[in-house]
Amino acid sequence: MDRKQVLLDYVASYPDHQLSLLVASTESGRMSSSTAFTVATVDTGHEDMIHDAQMDFLGTKLATCSCDKTVRVFDVNINHGSQTFVAELKGHEGPVWQVAWAHPRYDTLLASCSYDRKVIIWKETTEIKPDGKKVVKWDASFVYEGHDSSVNSVCWAPPEWGLMLACGSSDSSITVLSYVNDRWVASKIPNAHTLGCNAVTWAPAQAPSFDKTNEVQPVKRFASGGCDNLVKIWREENDQWLEEVKLEGHSDWVRDVAWSPAAGLTRMKIASSSQDRRVIIWTNKESDGISWTPEPLHVFDDVVWHVSWNFVGDVLAVSGGDNQVSLWKKRETDSWECISDSSKSCIQNEQRTL
Repeated sequence: MDRKQVLLDYVASYPDHQLSLLVASTESGRMSSSTAFTVATVDTGHEDMIHDAQMDFLGTKLATCSCDKTVRVFDVNINHGSQTFVAELKGHEGPVWQVAWAHPRYDTLLASCSYDRKVIIWKETTEIKPDGKKVVKWDASFVYEGHDSSVNSVCWAPPEWGLMLACGSSDSSITVLSYVNDRWVASKIPNAHTLGCNAVTWAPAQAPSFDKTNEVQPVKRFASGGCDNLVKIWREENDQWLEEVKLEGHSDWVRDVAWSPAAGLTRMKIASSSQDRRVIIWTNKESDGISWTPEPLHVFDDVVWHVSWNFVGDVLAVSGGDNQVSLWKKRETDSWECISDSSKSCIQNEQRTL
């Protein structure tokens, strides 16, 4: 059986602009003591600071973005330690902050956002030459320029909702782009976060209920984090996005939010990280989207920039200003435990250079 490659987090080095990718290899997506960790080194070829790196759903493509105003795409094979540069995507006029892959059921689409106030949706196409040779091309399929300041975060909705992309901006607003009737339609949430939105993350689509007497209508939700120190949850109602609840717990800017992808469980979870050096796990046991309980994970030594879950939402990767990555898992005692920490070299891994 093929093993699934899951990119948990990454560390960028300077001035050589290499990436160290922390990849978990597992057959089911669930972390266990037998899960193999690989630290793969990628020479990105960027000419300035790297801001984001994301692998696609299948774990065979890698996208990176940088202050050099470009997005770079690679074909990667972690098992064989191979890396092939595919394309450099030029279209932004400022630092590119984040990239996000769409689900493969919608072709090969990649979104990027930048300080230049633009969101670009790139599409991969294959051109057949007269000699029969296939040439892969990347083109800007759509450019959204509806924000008045830097666009800091982009995140695709679960594929069940169709092609939908949430975009958070420093102009305090959030835009949800939806592909409807062969065109992109923008729905804007003005004044979503005072001073700006730094991160967006979608809730998983709810699994269908087997109890037909208590069928629950699926709800489209996403969470955002901002410069007002708040995490907010939004839900769609009558084709409008309404603030469902605001979560107060951080004392400084919220830098990242990550909704646990474990659909169908009896509770919902969101991780948030902040300039206040803390990570908070928010749990909604009633699955009503309203009653959330905060649980501090840890107070770190530096600002926490990034949090991300594994496929089933039982392991959380955390990275921050100290350029270190740690993995956290909730034990049966109901307490969170650090199961690996790159600063202490306790990740049992295989080092590979791509």
